[in-house]
Amino acid sequence: MTKTELIDAIAGGVDGLTKAKAEQALNVLMSTIMDAVANGDSVSLIGFGTFSQGERGERMARNPRTGEEIKVAAAKTVKFKAGQKFKDAVNG
Repeated sequence: MTKTELIDAIAGGVDGLTKAKAEQALNVLMSTIMDAVANGDSVSLIGFGTFSQGERGERMARNPRTGEEIKVAAAKTVKFKAGQKFKDAVNG
């Protein structure tokens, strides 16, 4: 499903909601989640899941083209843990 298809589904699922307003609401939702996780907070949507920040440590890797070992710097990552309702929906 693309973002456009998601916007269409949201607009179609709420009476009187235009596609423009559905897109605006989706953009605000995504921006709010990104800002919260970037600031180190977690966002929990009961039944859906939790977005949070993780960390990946520094490590050594190998360039597949040359075989040379390179150091990969530590980085922050985004984690998502699916909620029970989400898991149940996926598993039928």
